[in-house]
Amino acid sequence: MLFTSPLHEEIRALLLRRDAQALRAFCAPLHEADLAAALAEFEPADAAWVLTALDSDQGAWVLSHLGPDDQADIAPLLADEQLARMISHMDADDRVDLVRHLPAERSDRVLHLLAQAEREDIRKLGSYGEGTAGALMTSEYATLSPSLTAREALEKLRLEAPDKETIYYAYVIDGQRRLLGLVSLKDLILARPESRVAEFMHRELITARVDDPQEEVARKLAKYDLIALPVTNGNEALVGIVTFDDAQDVTEAEATTDFHRMGGSVSLEPTSLRDASIGLLVRKRLPWLLVLVVMNVFSGAGIAYFEDTIAAAVALVFFLPLLIDSGGNAGSQSATLMVRALAVGDVRLRDWLQLLGREVFVALVIGLCMGLAVSCIGLFRGGPDIAVVVALTMVVVVLVGSLIGMSLPFLMTRLRLDPATSSAPLVTSLADISGVLIYFSIATWYLGLPHGS
Repeated sequence: MLFTSPLHEEIRALLLRRDAQALRAFCAPLHEADLAAALAEFEPADAAWVLTALDSDQGAWVLSHLGPDDQADIAPLLADEQLARMISHMDADDRVDLVRHLPAERSDRVLHLLAQAEREDIRKLGSYGEGTAGALMTSEYATLSPSLTAREALEKLRLEAPDKETIYYAYVIDGQRRLLGLVSLKDLILARPESRVAEFMHRELITARVDDPQEEVARKLAKYDLIALPVTNGNEALVGIVTFDDAQDVTEAEATTDFHRMGGSVSLEPTSLRDASIGLLVRKRLPWLLVLVVMNVFSGAGIAYFEDTIAAAVALVFFLPLLIDSGGNAGSQSATLMVRALAVGDVRLRDWLQLLGREVFVALVIGLCMGLAVSCIGLFRGGPDIAVVVALTMVVVVLVGSLIGMSLPFLMTRLRLDPATSSAPLVTSLADISGVLIYFSIATWYLGLPHGS
């Protein structure tokens, strides 16, 4: 290992001495996220020993902060009783994620060691499909009756706070658990002690359904600046909440997947780049590269078609990489902007025509500026005629590349595919093919050279 944190070294020294009491005392004041980052650098067997040496609460929180890969490596090294004890101290959504990834036989054994209420809660939350709001939500939320006074509501929250993930929002429900409204802790503190919750609760709520995609839930939380989002079932009954920190994990995972696709690769889930094998990396990266190789054959075919043009004006070859790369770069810029805008909801499919007109204007301005710059090089390298050819080509390839990069994400969205699939390498390859054909077509026309054979 090339680098280890100071915290890692401190823990390692205690680990080598197998001094559980000293380790527990050392780790007690530390934040669980920092401990998890340090344990991720250990071998699974050593990390498992450290977890069992910590207090039950702290060990559970550290385990929940570890990534899925680290959890999968450590869980088999813990006894069923140890794992069950840690799971019982975890937040509801975290323990569901952990149990969901255990082998079926192991999860059954561990579940039978939990209290019945915890066991039923895990099974209920685990029944929702992967990627939905139901799979992301937690059941540890605070509820109030609309008939309670502000004083009674505060007392109720004070008693329930240790078992809830958040009490800043409390959800007002009726006898059938239908969601009526919401009050914040600030609302309760500022309200007159004898006023009823129904008098000052917020009735206009932003909610999600259990089958909504997780990405949509994350976008709602970000858009409306919420700490948590209530989740309802088909009967409008409150069944859970999604907290902002869990939504952030979804956003990070989605961004990682988009980055991979934009780079012409495929997501490495469920493993990480650090743990991925050579074979896995090859399998994830090779398919797209093979597709792009086949596509780039068309560029070579275009060059071969214009052999007579090239032979008649060899100076044209000097500008070929410069021109087609400029088209690809312009396309990649446009694609990146559009993929991001579509992902965060800034634009919709219906905006394509409006954006197309603006992109044409922007690309023409950029192309003219770049064409003017490259014409100076063309004048020096090949004379006035070559300068005109490369300038005209620059304007057209930047325009075409930009339109390809802007339109491809919309096309992917229209086909119900991830717009990130219109990756930078794909856009670049299409722009390269277009650039070759445009360049030599303009040269053949303007210079009056022989047509390709």
